[in-house]
Amino acid sequence: MGRIRFDINTMKFVSLFESLTGARVKDCIELENGLLFVVEAGEMGKAIGRNGVNIKRVEEKLKKDVRVVEYSNDIAEFVKGLLFPTIPEEVKMEDNVITIVGKDERTRGIIIGRNRSRLSQIKDIVERYFAVRDIKVA
Repeated sequence: MGRIRFDINTMKFVSLFESLTGARVKDCIELENGLLFVVEAGEMGKAIGRNGVNIKRVEEKLKKDVRVVEYSNDIAEFVKGLLFPTIPEEVKMEDNVITIVGKDERTRGIIIGRNRSRLSQIKDIVERYFAVRDIKVA
């Protein structure tokens, strides 16, 4: 958890995203299946655009899948945004450990991902902003 530094490529992605959507970007993270843009609080509507038109435009220009999540100082809200469209029953934090409660076995499986890939990806992203010791799924 420190200052986030962008390489020249990431700066290009951020600049393009901001110019096409008008939304302020807090962070851009390259994932194996595309890009995740973290937009400032209150900027989600601008980022998506009517019927998702802005996201589609950015995807066409970058030729990559694009996901957008809104930043929140509330760690539980931020984690819920990262999990979307999967909706957990509850997200809580105790002693720097986040616990995500899934509705059922299938939901827990989606949250964790194959070989814990989604869960470790979420942990890496959350650790960029918050001091977190671990993330567990219950």
